[in-house]
Amino acid sequence: MLWLLVGVLLVVWTAVSRWKNRKLIALGKTLSVKGICLPIVGHAYQLLGSHEEAMIKMDKVGKEAYERGGIVSMWQGDFFYIMVADPEIADFLLKTCLEKTDLMRLFRALLGNGNIFAPVSIWRPRRKVLAPIFSQKNLNSFVEVFSKQSRIMVNQLSKVAGKGTFSVWKTLTTYAMDSVCETTLGIQLNTQLEPELPFLRNFENCCRIDSKRICEPWFSNDTVHKIFNRKTADLHTRSKEYIWNFMNKIIQTKWEGLKKEKQVSESNQRTEKSWKTFLELLIESPVGYGTVELREETLVLVVGGTDTSAVGTAFTMIMLAMYPDVQEKVYEEIQQIFDNSDRPVTPEDLPRFKYLDAVIKESLRLYPPAPFIARKVEKDLKLPSGITLVEGCTVIISIWAIHRNPKYWGEDAEVFRPERFLDTPLSHPAAFMPFSYGPRNCIGYRYALMSMKTVLSTLLRRYRILSTEAMNTTQNGKNPRKPKLRVTFDIMMKHVDNFEIQLEPRT
Repeated sequence: MLWLLVGVLLVVWTAVSRWKNRKLIALGKTLSVKGICLPIVGHAYQLLGSHEEAMIKMDKVGKEAYERGGIVSMWQGDFFYIMVADPEIADFLLKTCLEKTDLMRLFRALLGNGNIFAPVSIWRPRRKVLAPIFSQKNLNSFVEVFSKQSRIMVNQLSKVAGKGTFSVWKTLTTYAMDSVCETTLGIQLNTQLEPELPFLRNFENCCRIDSKRICEPWFSNDTVHKIFNRKTADLHTRSKEYIWNFMNKIIQTKWEGLKKEKQVSESNQRTEKSWKTFLELLIESPVGYGTVELREETLVLVVGGTDTSAVGTAFTMIMLAMYPDVQEKVYEEIQQIFDNSDRPVTPEDLPRFKYLDAVIKESLRLYPPAPFIARKVEKDLKLPSGITLVEGCTVIISIWAIHRNPKYWGEDAEVFRPERFLDTPLSHPAAFMPFSYGPRNCIGYRYALMSMKTVLSTLLRRYRILSTEAMNTTQNGKNPRKPKLRVTFDIMMKHVDNFEIQLEPRT
Protein backbone atom coordinates (compact mmCIF):
# COMPACT_ATOMS: atom_id res chain seq x y z
CA MET A 1 0.00 0.00 0.00
CA LEU A 2 2.83 2.37 0.91
CA TRP A 3 4.62 1.69 -2.37
CA LEU A 4 1.38 2.32 -4.26
CA LEU A 5 1.01 5.68 -2.52
CA VAL A 6 4.62 6.58 -3.31
CA GLY A 7 4.05 5.61 -6.95
CA VAL A 8 0.89 7.73 -7.19
CA LEU A 9 2.67 10.72 -5.60
CA LEU A 10 5.58 10.32 -8.01
CA VAL A 11 3.24 10.26 -11.02
CA VAL A 12 1.38 13.34 -9.74
CA TRP A 13 4.66 15.18 -9.04
CA THR A 14 5.93 14.34 -12.53
CA ALA A 15 2.71 15.52 -14.17
CA VAL A 16 2.67 18.80 -12.22
CA SER A 17 6.36 19.36 -12.91
CA ARG A 18 5.95 18.75 -16.65
CA TRP A 19 2.99 21.12 -16.83
CA LYS A 20 4.82 23.83 -14.88
CA ASN A 21 7.93 23.41 -17.04
CA ARG A 22 6.18 22.84 -20.37
CA LYS A 23 7.90 25.83 -22.05
CA LEU A 24 11.29 24.72 -20.78
CA ILE A 25 10.64 21.18 -21.99
CA ALA A 26 9.77 22.47 -25.46
CA LEU A 27 12.95 24.57 -25.55
CA GLY A 28 14.95 21.59 -24.33
CA LYS A 29 13.77 19.47 -27.24
CA THR A 30 15.31 22.06 -29.59
CA LEU A 31 18.62 22.60 -27.78
CA SER A 32 19.21 19.38 -25.83
CA VAL A 33 22.71 17.92 -25.68
CA LYS A 34 23.32 14.45 -27.04
CA GLY A 35 22.34 11.56 -24.81
CA ILE A 36 19.11 10.37 -23.26
CA CYS A 37 17.29 12.71 -20.89
CA LEU A 38 16.16 10.33 -18.15
CA PRO A 39 13.07 10.86 -16.00
CA ILE A 40 13.71 12.69 -12.72
CA VAL A 41 17.53 12.99 -13.13
CA GLY A 42 17.60 14.41 -16.67
CA HIS A 43 21.19 14.58 -17.99
CA ALA A 44 22.74 14.66 -14.51
CA TYR A 45 24.04 11.11 -14.93
CA GLN A 46 26.43 12.44 -17.60
CA LEU A 47 28.26 14.50 -14.98
CA LEU A 48 28.63 11.76 -12.38
CA GLY A 49 32.13 11.01 -11.15
CA SER A 50 34.96 13.07 -9.75
CA HIS A 51 35.25 16.82 -10.26
CA GLU A 52 37.97 16.09 -12.81
CA GLU A 53 35.66 13.75 -14.77
CA ALA A 54 32.85 16.31 -14.61
CA MET A 55 35.19 18.94 -16.06
CA ILE A 56 36.14 16.61 -18.94
CA LYS A 57 32.45 16.07 -19.68
CA MET A 58 31.73 19.81 -19.54
CA ASP A 59 34.53 20.29 -22.07
CA LYS A 60 32.75 17.84 -24.40
CA VAL A 61 29.46 19.71 -23.93
CA GLY A 62 31.24 22.92 -24.91
CA LYS A 63 32.58 21.31 -28.08
CA GLU A 64 29.09 20.10 -28.96
CA ALA A 65 27.84 23.66 -28.50
CA TYR A 66 30.42 24.93 -31.05
CA GLU A 67 28.84 22.66 -33.64
CA ARG A 68 25.29 23.79 -32.85
CA GLY A 69 25.53 27.55 -33.04
CA GLY A 70 27.17 28.07 -29.65
CA ILE A 71 24.29 26.95 -27.41
CA VAL A 72 22.90 23.69 -25.98
CA SER A 73 20.69 22.76 -23.03
CA MET A 74 20.70 20.21 -20.19
CA TRP A 75 18.34 19.06 -17.48
CA GLN A 76 19.85 18.44 -14.04
CA GLY A 77 16.95 16.91 -12.21
CA ASP A 78 14.28 19.62 -12.15
CA PHE A 79 16.76 22.37 -13.12
CA PHE A 80 17.04 23.49 -16.75
CA TYR A 81 20.37 24.94 -17.92
CA ILE A 82 21.43 26.64 -21.13
CA MET A 83 25.16 26.23 -21.89
CA VAL A 84 26.67 29.06 -23.98
CA ALA A 85 29.99 28.63 -25.82
CA ASP A 86 29.84 31.58 -28.22
CA PRO A 87 31.02 35.12 -27.29
CA GLU A 88 28.32 36.88 -29.34
CA ILE A 89 25.56 35.13 -27.38
CA ALA A 90 27.48 35.59 -24.12
CA ASP A 91 27.86 39.31 -24.82
CA PHE A 92 24.09 39.70 -25.16
CA LEU A 93 23.23 37.60 -22.10
CA LEU A 94 25.81 39.09 -19.73
CA LYS A 95 24.54 42.57 -20.55
CA THR A 96 20.88 41.56 -20.26
CA CYS A 97 20.69 38.93 -17.49
CA LEU A 98 22.27 40.56 -14.43
CA GLU A 99 20.72 38.49 -11.63
CA LYS A 100 22.89 35.70 -10.22
CA THR A 101 21.42 32.22 -9.75
CA ASP A 102 19.79 31.06 -6.53
CA LEU A 103 22.74 28.77 -5.75
CA MET A 104 24.88 31.86 -5.18
CA ARG A 105 22.93 32.48 -1.98
CA LEU A 106 25.20 29.87 -0.39
CA PHE A 107 28.06 32.36 -0.53
CA ARG A 108 25.86 35.02 1.04
CA ALA A 109 25.98 33.06 4.30
CA LEU A 110 29.57 34.33 4.64
CA LEU A 111 29.67 37.37 2.35
CA GLY A 112 26.18 38.75 2.85
CA ASN A 113 25.27 41.19 0.09
CA GLY A 114 28.82 41.85 -1.05
CA ASN A 115 28.77 43.07 -4.65
CA ILE A 116 29.80 39.81 -6.39
CA PHE A 117 26.75 37.81 -5.26
CA ALA A 118 24.29 40.56 -4.28
CA PRO A 119 20.84 40.90 -5.88
CA VAL A 120 20.83 43.52 -8.64
CA SER A 121 18.91 46.03 -6.50
CA ILE A 122 21.80 46.04 -3.99
CA TRP A 123 24.65 45.46 -6.45
CA ARG A 124 23.88 48.43 -8.71
CA PRO A 125 24.28 51.28 -6.15
CA ARG A 126 27.24 49.56 -4.48
CA ARG A 127 29.04 49.14 -7.80
CA LYS A 128 28.82 52.91 -8.31
CA VAL A 129 30.54 53.42 -4.96
CA LEU A 130 33.26 50.84 -5.64
CA ALA A 131 34.15 51.89 -9.21
CA PRO A 132 36.10 55.08 -8.32
CA ILE A 133 37.88 53.26 -5.49
CA PHE A 134 39.45 50.96 -8.11
CA SER A 135 41.00 53.90 -9.98
CA GLN A 136 44.42 53.37 -11.54
CA LYS A 137 45.89 55.90 -9.11
CA ASN A 138 44.72 53.88 -6.10
CA LEU A 139 45.83 50.59 -7.67
CA ASN A 140 49.30 51.98 -8.41
CA SER A 141 49.73 52.79 -4.74
CA PHE A 142 49.36 49.08 -3.90
CA VAL A 143 52.34 47.94 -5.98
CA GLU A 144 54.72 48.56 -3.09
CA VAL A 145 52.67 46.07 -1.04
CA PHE A 146 52.66 43.50 -3.87
CA SER A 147 56.42 43.94 -4.22
CA LYS A 148 57.11 43.62 -0.49
CA GLN A 149 54.96 40.50 -0.16
CA SER A 150 56.51 39.01 -3.34
CA ARG A 151 59.99 39.38 -1.88
CA ILE A 152 58.85 37.63 1.31
CA MET A 153 57.45 34.80 -0.83
CA VAL A 154 60.64 34.47 -2.85
CA ASN A 155 62.69 34.25 0.34
CA GLN A 156 60.36 31.57 1.72
CA LEU A 157 60.77 29.54 -1.47
CA SER A 158 64.51 29.26 -0.85
CA LYS A 159 63.61 26.47 1.61
CA VAL A 160 62.32 24.25 -1.21
CA ALA A 161 64.24 25.46 -4.29
CA GLY A 162 66.58 22.83 -5.70
CA LYS A 163 65.03 20.10 -3.54
CA GLY A 164 62.67 18.41 -5.99
CA THR A 165 58.93 18.58 -6.60
CA PHE A 166 56.60 20.50 -4.29
CA SER A 167 53.15 22.12 -4.42
CA VAL A 168 53.34 25.89 -4.85
CA TRP A 169 49.63 26.36 -4.08
CA LYS A 170 49.88 27.18 -0.37
CA THR A 171 52.74 29.58 -1.08
CA LEU A 172 50.68 31.51 -3.63
CA THR A 173 47.50 31.62 -1.53
CA THR A 174 49.36 33.00 1.48
CA TYR A 175 51.11 35.59 -0.72
CA ALA A 176 47.73 36.64 -2.14
CA MET A 177 46.07 36.63 1.30
CA ASP A 178 48.79 38.82 2.83
CA SER A 179 48.69 41.24 -0.12
CA VAL A 180 44.89 41.48 -0.14
CA CYS A 181 44.58 41.93 3.63
CA GLU A 182 47.20 44.69 3.68
CA THR A 183 45.73 46.59 0.71
CA THR A 184 42.11 46.04 1.74
CA LEU A 185 42.19 46.17 5.55
CA GLY A 186 45.56 47.71 6.36
CA ILE A 187 46.68 44.74 8.47
CA GLN A 188 49.82 42.65 8.10
CA LEU A 189 48.44 39.15 8.55
CA ASN A 190 51.79 37.43 7.84
CA THR A 191 50.27 34.11 6.74
CA GLN A 192 53.38 33.51 4.62
CA LEU A 193 55.39 33.27 7.83
CA GLU A 194 52.61 31.75 9.96
CA PRO A 195 50.38 29.71 7.60
CA GLU A 196 48.35 28.14 10.43
CA LEU A 197 46.81 31.42 11.62
CA PRO A 198 43.15 31.04 12.75
CA PHE A 199 41.85 33.59 10.23
CA LEU A 200 43.31 31.70 7.27
CA ARG A 201 42.12 28.35 8.63
CA ASN A 202 38.54 29.60 9.15
CA PHE A 203 38.56 31.36 5.77
CA GLU A 204 39.58 28.11 4.05
CA ASN A 205 36.88 26.19 5.98
CA CYS A 206 34.10 28.44 4.69
CA CYS A 207 35.34 28.51 1.10
CA ARG A 208 35.79 24.72 0.99
CA ILE A 209 32.32 23.99 2.42
CA ASP A 210 30.52 26.54 0.21
CA SER A 211 32.30 25.27 -2.91
CA LYS A 212 31.39 21.67 -2.12
CA ARG A 213 27.72 22.57 -1.71
CA ILE A 214 27.69 24.49 -5.01
CA CYS A 215 29.09 21.47 -6.83
CA GLU A 216 26.72 19.06 -5.02
CA PRO A 217 23.37 20.88 -5.37
CA TRP A 218 21.45 18.17 -3.54
CA PHE A 219 22.98 19.74 -0.40
CA SER A 220 22.08 23.31 -1.42
CA ASN A 221 19.01 23.26 0.82
CA ASP A 222 20.08 24.44 4.28
CA THR A 223 17.80 22.01 6.13
CA VAL A 224 19.02 19.00 4.12
CA HIS A 225 22.62 20.11 4.63
CA LYS A 226 22.17 20.38 8.41
CA ILE A 227 20.48 16.97 8.63
CA PHE A 228 23.04 15.02 6.60
CA ASN A 229 26.16 17.12 7.28
CA ARG A 230 25.64 18.38 10.81
CA LYS A 231 29.34 18.60 11.71
CA THR A 232 30.17 20.41 8.48
CA ALA A 233 27.28 22.86 8.93
CA ASP A 234 28.38 23.60 12.50
CA LEU A 235 31.98 24.08 11.37
CA HIS A 236 30.85 26.59 8.75
CA THR A 237 28.84 28.52 11.36
CA ARG A 238 31.79 28.66 13.79
CA SER A 239 34.22 29.68 11.06
CA LYS A 240 31.87 32.36 9.75
CA GLU A 241 31.38 33.81 13.24
CA TYR A 242 35.14 33.94 13.78
CA ILE A 243 35.67 35.77 10.47
CA TRP A 244 32.84 38.23 11.12
CA ASN A 245 34.12 39.06 14.61
CA PHE A 246 37.65 39.45 13.25
CA MET A 247 36.47 41.80 10.48
CA ASN A 248 34.17 43.80 12.77
CA LYS A 249 37.05 44.51 15.16
CA ILE A 250 39.29 45.68 12.31
CA ILE A 251 36.54 47.94 10.95
CA GLN A 252 35.84 49.43 14.36
CA THR A 253 39.54 50.03 15.03
CA LYS A 254 40.00 51.64 11.60
CA TRP A 255 36.93 53.81 12.09
CA GLU A 256 38.20 55.12 15.43
CA GLY A 257 41.69 55.60 13.97
CA LEU A 258 40.37 57.70 11.09
CA LYS A 259 38.38 59.89 13.50
CA LYS A 260 41.54 60.56 15.51
CA GLU A 261 43.52 61.27 12.34
CA LYS A 262 40.86 63.76 11.27
CA GLN A 263 41.12 65.54 14.62
CA VAL A 264 44.90 65.65 14.34
CA SER A 265 44.63 66.86 10.75
CA GLU A 266 42.39 69.71 11.83
CA SER A 267 45.13 70.82 14.22
CA ASN A 268 47.65 70.63 11.31
CA GLN A 269 49.74 67.92 12.98
CA ARG A 270 48.89 64.99 10.74
CA THR A 271 51.52 63.20 8.65
CA GLU A 272 49.90 61.90 5.45
CA LYS A 273 50.36 58.21 4.63
CA SER A 274 51.45 57.53 1.05
CA TRP A 275 48.40 55.36 0.25
CA LYS A 276 44.98 54.38 1.59
CA THR A 277 43.44 50.93 1.95
CA PHE A 278 40.16 49.91 0.32
CA LEU A 279 38.55 49.97 3.78
CA GLU A 280 39.69 53.54 4.42
CA LEU A 281 38.44 54.64 1.01
CA LEU A 282 35.05 53.00 1.67
CA ILE A 283 34.74 54.58 5.12
CA GLU A 284 35.55 57.99 3.65
CA SER A 285 33.08 57.61 0.76
CA PRO A 286 29.98 59.85 1.05
CA VAL A 287 27.45 56.98 1.22
CA GLY A 288 27.91 56.39 4.95
CA TYR A 289 28.25 52.60 5.05
CA GLY A 290 27.83 50.91 8.44
CA THR A 291 29.79 47.97 9.84
CA VAL A 292 27.72 45.34 7.99
CA GLU A 293 28.13 46.93 4.55
CA LEU A 294 31.85 47.54 5.13
CA ARG A 295 32.35 43.95 6.25
CA GLU A 296 30.47 42.56 3.27
CA GLU A 297 32.39 44.55 0.67
CA THR A 298 35.83 44.08 2.21
CA LEU A 299 35.21 40.34 2.66
CA VAL A 300 34.31 40.06 -1.03
CA LEU A 301 37.61 41.75 -1.88
CA VAL A 302 39.52 39.35 0.37
CA VAL A 303 37.81 36.24 -1.04
CA GLY A 304 37.92 37.33 -4.69
CA GLY A 305 41.41 38.82 -4.53
CA THR A 306 42.97 35.79 -2.87
CA ASP A 307 41.65 32.96 -5.04
CA THR A 308 41.67 34.72 -8.41
CA SER A 309 45.27 35.93 -8.13
CA ALA A 310 46.53 32.64 -6.70
CA VAL A 311 44.88 30.43 -9.34
CA GLY A 312 45.91 32.68 -12.23
CA THR A 313 49.52 32.88 -11.02
CA ALA A 314 49.69 29.13 -10.38
CA PHE A 315 48.53 28.17 -13.89
CA THR A 316 50.92 30.70 -15.42
CA MET A 317 53.79 29.10 -13.49
CA ILE A 318 52.74 25.67 -14.77
CA MET A 319 52.73 26.97 -18.35
CA LEU A 320 56.15 28.57 -17.91
CA ALA A 321 57.49 25.26 -16.60
CA MET A 322 56.05 23.33 -19.56
CA TYR A 323 57.38 25.85 -22.09
CA PRO A 324 60.97 26.72 -21.09
CA ASP A 325 61.50 28.71 -24.30
CA VAL A 326 58.60 30.99 -23.33
CA GLN A 327 59.98 31.27 -19.79
CA GLU A 328 63.37 32.31 -21.17
CA LYS A 329 61.78 35.07 -23.28
CA VAL A 330 59.94 36.35 -20.20
CA TYR A 331 63.18 36.30 -18.21
CA GLU A 332 65.01 38.24 -20.93
CA GLU A 333 62.28 40.90 -20.92
CA ILE A 334 62.50 41.18 -17.13
CA GLN A 335 66.28 41.54 -17.27
CA GLN A 336 66.01 44.31 -19.86
CA ILE A 337 63.66 46.21 -17.55
CA PHE A 338 65.59 45.65 -14.30
CA ASP A 339 69.10 45.56 -15.80
CA ASN A 340 70.11 42.67 -13.50
CA SER A 341 69.18 44.64 -10.36
CA ASP A 342 67.25 43.25 -7.40
CA ARG A 343 65.23 46.40 -6.84
CA PRO A 344 61.50 46.23 -6.00
CA VAL A 345 58.89 46.37 -8.76
CA THR A 346 57.33 49.82 -9.27
CA PRO A 347 54.05 50.89 -10.93
CA GLU A 348 56.07 52.25 -13.85
CA ASP A 349 57.52 48.79 -14.54
CA LEU A 350 54.21 47.00 -15.00
CA PRO A 351 53.17 48.45 -18.41
CA ARG A 352 56.61 47.50 -19.78
CA PHE A 353 56.00 43.76 -19.25
CA LYS A 354 54.58 43.26 -22.75
CA TYR A 355 55.51 39.61 -23.21
CA LEU A 356 54.80 38.66 -19.58
CA ASP A 357 51.37 40.25 -19.99
CA ALA A 358 50.76 38.10 -23.09
CA VAL A 359 51.89 34.95 -21.24
CA ILE A 360 49.56 35.67 -18.31
CA LYS A 361 46.62 36.32 -20.65
CA GLU A 362 47.27 33.15 -22.65
CA SER A 363 47.39 31.15 -19.40
CA LEU A 364 44.12 32.76 -18.30
CA ARG A 365 42.60 31.98 -21.69
CA LEU A 366 43.34 28.27 -21.45
CA TYR A 367 42.78 27.99 -17.69
CA PRO A 368 40.41 30.73 -16.48
CA PRO A 369 40.16 30.77 -12.65
CA ALA A 370 36.34 30.78 -12.78
CA PRO A 371 35.46 28.74 -15.90
CA PHE A 372 31.67 29.16 -15.68
CA ILE A 373 29.28 32.04 -14.96
CA ALA A 374 25.62 31.39 -14.14
CA ARG A 375 22.76 33.88 -14.57
CA LYS A 376 18.98 33.76 -14.19
CA VAL A 377 16.59 34.39 -17.08
CA GLU A 378 13.78 36.36 -15.42
CA LYS A 379 11.58 36.85 -18.48
CA ASP A 380 11.27 35.36 -21.95
CA LEU A 381 14.27 36.61 -23.90
CA LYS A 382 14.82 36.49 -27.66
CA LEU A 383 18.45 36.02 -28.68
CA PRO A 384 19.86 37.74 -31.80
CA SER A 385 19.90 34.28 -33.42
CA GLY A 386 16.12 34.09 -33.09
CA ILE A 387 16.00 31.48 -30.30
CA THR A 388 13.79 32.54 -27.37
CA LEU A 389 14.98 31.63 -23.89
CA VAL A 390 12.18 30.95 -21.44
CA GLU A 391 11.63 32.60 -18.08
CA GLY A 392 12.91 30.37 -15.30
CA CYS A 393 15.89 28.81 -17.04
CA THR A 394 19.50 29.33 -16.02
CA VAL A 395 22.22 30.30 -18.48
CA ILE A 396 25.74 29.04 -17.90
CA ILE A 397 28.37 31.00 -19.78
CA SER A 398 31.22 28.56 -20.37
CA ILE A 399 34.30 30.77 -20.32
CA TRP A 400 36.31 27.57 -20.70
CA ALA A 401 34.55 26.79 -24.01
CA ILE A 402 34.48 30.37 -25.31
CA HIS A 403 38.23 30.66 -24.77
CA ARG A 404 38.77 27.51 -26.86
CA ASN A 405 36.23 28.16 -29.60
CA PRO A 406 38.13 27.70 -32.91
CA LYS A 407 35.74 30.08 -34.68
CA TYR A 408 37.28 32.95 -32.70
CA TRP A 409 40.72 31.62 -31.78
CA GLY A 410 41.66 29.63 -34.88
CA GLU A 411 42.52 25.98 -35.37
CA ASP A 412 45.31 26.28 -32.78
CA ALA A 413 42.83 27.32 -30.06
CA GLU A 414 44.03 24.49 -27.80
CA VAL A 415 47.70 25.48 -28.21
CA PHE A 416 49.57 27.65 -25.71
CA ARG A 417 50.80 30.53 -27.88
CA PRO A 418 51.26 33.85 -26.02
CA GLU A 419 52.11 35.69 -29.25
CA ARG A 420 48.42 35.67 -30.19
CA PHE A 421 47.97 38.52 -27.65
CA LEU A 422 50.76 40.51 -29.29
CA ASP A 423 50.04 40.17 -32.99
CA THR A 424 46.29 39.57 -33.31
CA PRO A 425 43.40 41.76 -32.10
CA LEU A 426 40.46 39.99 -30.47
CA SER A 427 37.93 38.79 -33.02
CA HIS A 428 35.16 39.72 -30.55
CA PRO A 429 35.44 41.70 -27.29
CA ALA A 430 33.74 38.88 -25.36
CA ALA A 431 36.01 36.18 -26.80
CA PHE A 432 38.39 36.75 -23.86
CA MET A 433 36.71 37.11 -20.47
CA PRO A 434 38.81 35.54 -17.69
CA PHE A 435 37.29 38.00 -15.20
CA SER A 436 33.73 37.81 -16.56
CA TYR A 437 32.24 40.41 -18.90
CA GLY A 438 29.60 43.10 -19.03
CA PRO A 439 28.28 45.34 -16.24
CA ARG A 440 28.88 42.67 -13.56
CA ASN A 441 32.43 41.80 -14.54
CA CYS A 442 35.08 41.50 -11.82
CA ILE A 443 35.74 45.04 -10.63
CA GLY A 444 39.18 44.01 -9.36
CA TYR A 445 40.56 42.49 -12.58
CA ARG A 446 43.30 45.14 -12.95
CA TYR A 447 44.27 44.62 -9.31
CA ALA A 448 44.66 40.87 -9.96
CA LEU A 449 46.76 41.38 -13.11
CA MET A 450 49.05 43.88 -11.35
CA SER A 451 49.56 41.48 -8.45
CA MET A 452 50.33 38.60 -10.84
CA LYS A 453 52.87 40.61 -12.85
CA THR A 454 54.60 41.78 -9.69
CA VAL A 455 54.93 38.36 -8.10
CA LEU A 456 55.98 36.57 -11.31
CA SER A 457 58.61 39.17 -12.25
CA THR A 458 60.03 38.97 -8.71
CA LEU A 459 60.05 35.17 -8.69
CA LEU A 460 61.61 34.70 -12.13
CA ARG A 461 64.56 36.94 -11.27
CA ARG A 462 65.55 34.46 -8.57
CA TYR A 463 64.37 31.07 -9.84
CA ARG A 464 63.87 28.99 -12.95
CA ILE A 465 60.59 27.02 -12.92
CA LEU A 466 61.03 23.39 -13.98
CA SER A 467 58.42 20.91 -15.15
CA THR A 468 57.47 17.65 -13.47
CA GLU A 469 56.55 14.27 -14.95
CA ALA A 470 52.91 14.88 -14.01
CA MET A 471 52.81 18.03 -16.15
CA ASN A 472 54.11 16.21 -19.21
CA THR A 473 51.38 13.55 -19.00
CA THR A 474 48.23 15.45 -19.94
CA GLN A 475 44.74 14.57 -21.12
CA ASN A 476 46.22 14.26 -24.62
CA GLY A 477 49.07 12.00 -23.48
CA LYS A 478 52.58 13.33 -24.06
CA ASN A 479 51.76 15.85 -26.75
CA PRO A 480 53.64 19.16 -26.44
CA ARG A 481 51.65 20.79 -29.22
CA LYS A 482 48.29 20.42 -27.54
CA PRO A 483 48.71 20.08 -23.81
CA LYS A 484 45.54 20.02 -21.79
CA LEU A 485 46.33 19.85 -18.11
CA ARG A 486 44.33 17.61 -15.86
CA VAL A 487 42.08 20.04 -14.02
CA THR A 488 39.35 19.88 -11.45
CA PHE A 489 36.56 22.33 -10.75
CA ASP A 490 35.15 23.42 -7.41
CA ILE A 491 34.06 26.99 -8.20
CA MET A 492 37.67 27.87 -9.00
CA MET A 493 39.67 25.88 -11.56
CA LYS A 494 42.44 23.85 -9.91
CA HIS A 495 45.25 21.60 -11.12
CA VAL A 496 44.65 17.93 -10.24
CA ASP A 497 48.24 17.64 -8.95
CA ASN A 498 47.82 20.75 -6.78
CA PHE A 499 50.21 22.87 -8.86
CA GLU A 500 53.33 20.81 -8.30
CA ILE A 501 56.50 22.33 -9.74
CA GLN A 502 60.25 22.38 -9.22
CA LEU A 503 62.40 25.48 -8.69
CA GLU A 504 66.04 25.94 -9.55
CA PRO A 505 67.97 28.96 -8.20
CA ARG A 506 69.41 31.16 -10.95
CA THR A 507 73.16 31.64 -10.73
